[in-house]
This record gives sequence, structure tokens and C-alpha cells, in this order.
Amino acid sequence: QVQLVESGGGLVQPGGSLRLSCAASGSIRAYTMGWYRQAPGTQRDLVAAITSGGTTNYADSVKGRFTISRDNAKNTVYLQMNDLKPEDTAVYYCKRSRLFGSPEYWGQGTQVTVSS
Repeated sequence: QVQLVESGGGLVQPGGSLRLSCAASGSIRAYTMGWYRQAPGTQRDLVAAITSGGTTNYADSVKGRFTISRDNAKNTVYLQMNDLKPEDTAVYYCKRSRLFGSPEYWGQGTQVTVSS
């Protein structure tokens, strides 16, 4: 069993920045890691992902504003969010993808609210 713990969420004004962290209790080295978000009444959508080799991909809505990174030594993934907009308001979740029979794992989520 692997636990993922997100942190860094909060209330920020439009145009502001936040940095989310996702700390895993097990190794992330071989796994694709992702950040997802879910606003009330909507489905959970991919925000950004990073492969074990460091390749990244982003949702079109966050390209140029968000950056995903990883520190395998710390078993931690980050999401730097700049120029935040009200539409970025959601609960943000971290996921470690499945691999070779190992199941996927999700964190409990952290709330991000962008409002003036």
C-alpha cells in the first residue's frame, strides 16, 4: 500500500501562484505521476503528468502557466501554478500510475481556490 499526501493548496487571488506537493510513502522512480483536478459537479480531469523519464504533458488550459516536476530521491512530485485564474478552482489530486500489476494510487486531494 502506498500513500500519497498532497499539500500546498489554499486561497489565492487571480494572477497569484501556488506550489502543490505530493509526497509518496513508496518509491515513485519507475512511475508516471500525475496531477488531476475536480471542480464541483464535474469529472476529474488530468492537469499534468510526468513520466519516469521526465517527459511532461499538460492540459491545454494550463499550458504555459503550470509546471510539473519530480524529485525521485524525495519521492515527491510538485505542481507549480502561476497566473492562477478563477477557473482553476478545484480539488487537486495526485496519482501514481499503475505499472506491471501494481495498482494506481490516489491522494486525498488539496483544495485550491482562486478568488478575489
